[in-house]
Amino acid sequence: EEQKEDNNSTECSELGSMDLKFTSSRKYISISVPSKSQTMSPHIKSVDDVVVLGMNLSKFNKPTQFFICVSGVFMFYLIYGYLQELIFSVEGFKPFGWYLTLVQFGFYSIFGLIELQLIQDKRRRIPGKTYMIIAFLTVGTMGLSNTSLGYLNYPTQVIFKCCKLIPVMIGGVFIQGKRYNIADVSAALCMSLGLIWFTLADSTVAPNFNFTGVVLISLALCADAVIGNVQEKAMKLHNGSNSEMVLYSYSIGFVYILFGLICTSGLSPAVTFCSKHPVQTYGYAFLFSLTGYFGISFVLALIKIFGALLAVTVTTGRKAMTIVLSFLFFAKPFTFQYVWSGLLVVLGIFLNVYSKNMDKIKIPSLHGLWKKSVEERKTRTLSQTV
Repeated sequence: EEQKEDNNSTECSELGSMDLKFTSSRKYISISVPSKSQTMSPHIKSVDDVVVLGMNLSKFNKPTQFFICVSGVFMFYLIYGYLQELIFSVEGFKPFGWYLTLVQFGFYSIFGLIELQLIQDKRRRIPGKTYMIIAFLTVGTMGLSNTSLGYLNYPTQVIFKCCKLIPVMIGGVFIQGKRYNIADVSAALCMSLGLIWFTLADSTVAPNFNFTGVVLISLALCADAVIGNVQEKAMKLHNGSNSEMVLYSYSIGFVYILFGLICTSGLSPAVTFCSKHPVQTYGYAFLFSLTGYFGISFVLALIKIFGALLAVTVTTGRKAMTIVLSFLFFAKPFTFQYVWSGLLVVLGIFLNVYSKNMDKIKIPSLHGLWKKSVEERKTRTLSQTV
């Protein structure tokens, strides 16, 4: 009996030790939610944070975030547009638009790598296959856009970019299944008519107008329309950061362009020309890329916070101002048809903004105005009768 009791006590002690091990293992693998006073890990903090150039926009309310992003887009992209036209004003540089894009992508990759090292969470969240698609679309957007300047006036190129809303809406329907109201459709129609009118004016006034430039910038617009929706979907689905998006998309795009220039024997002539004019090419290209990188960071923040369509609306307003500055700083033929077609595009922008704020901006309808006038007449007649 004593031996049985000893065996029972031994088994109880073993069970007790096993239970302790089990409970200790449970304590080890349990997940506790930290309180507000505790510091959370960088990964958890980055879920809702939007950091642009080291500035955490998540600390501000929505109107302040919108104001900061819009200010950054306007400031940096106006300088970007001026430097872009300045580079192509260098005599003999127009055939090397793809090489400028290669240099630009190289600088963007370096800037993105530097910014990624400054943040705490350096992991890549978006899949590599998605980045390969985004890089291809980015190459198409920026490469074709830069190359089109060898055939078009800068304002014509910019007015085409202003109408990016049209393919963005089409891309939103097919890629994200979005639906748009009549105001958005009216905005797209106004932009289309303004674009056609502006192009006809340019073909009449500009002596060096070439339809090849129209084809190039149209293809760039199609790629730009798709890329905005793909970026928005990827960043929201995988919670990717702006610096990650810039680094991987532009570094992969750099490889694409380099391979294309080597295959077409376009690398050697461009390097030879730029080595003879290093300040006007590489110097301007560095400032051009730096301001463009800062600008794209704010655009990506707009996409992540407010969506692709509102980001396109803001960048379209910036481009309208770029057209005015282009006529002021660079000599080129002018006709008032540019003004009327530009105003038609601006009307399209207003309709788009109105469609996004219909609950805040209430424009009275014709039926409402007529009903109000009839009620006022009845009131006057009643007062006169009394």
